[in-house]
Amino acid sequence: METATAWSRVLDDPHLRELPYKIETNEHGQIVLSPHKPQHGIRQSRISDLLRDHASDPGTRAVEFAVETAKGVKVPDVVWISADRLEQIPEDAEASPVLPEIVIEVLSEANIEAELAEKRELYLDEGAEEVWTCAEDGTMTFYNEDGPINRSAIISSFPDQVD
Repeated sequence: METATAWSRVLDDPHLRELPYKIETNEHGQIVLSPHKPQHGIRQSRISDLLRDHASDPGTRAVEFAVETAKGVKVPDVVWISADRLEQIPEDAEASPVLPEIVIEVLSEANIEAELAEKRELYLDEGAEEVWTCAEDGTMTFYNEDGPINRSAIISSFPDQVD
């Protein structure tokens, strides 16, 4: 599998580990780098904290969680995954073959709508139940397979604004 080989190269390259970029692969086996500002990491952390505070099922929260997809390895900014799905991930997996229930992307000026729409569709097609986005101003948008929704059905008390 070409994308698995590319992801293995990413994991094995000591130079790539030191880069201040989010690293993913695409369906062509190419490495894709995305630069992030400090505010991006702060939002990731705040969203993770809010997931902890609002989820009735403890599940597991993770930041920069690598997942296998039909279009390469993607690394959502934040995820929430149930214990049942977490148990399905092999200990030696380089990227999760199982999509978490909730996948969250923190947006930056580098994101374009076509890319985000493609990722939303990809995550939902691969098994995520909801995909959330956090805009640069902290506004949360929630999606399921039918499109935008007013609130998360999984964690309904999650706020629609992240400071």
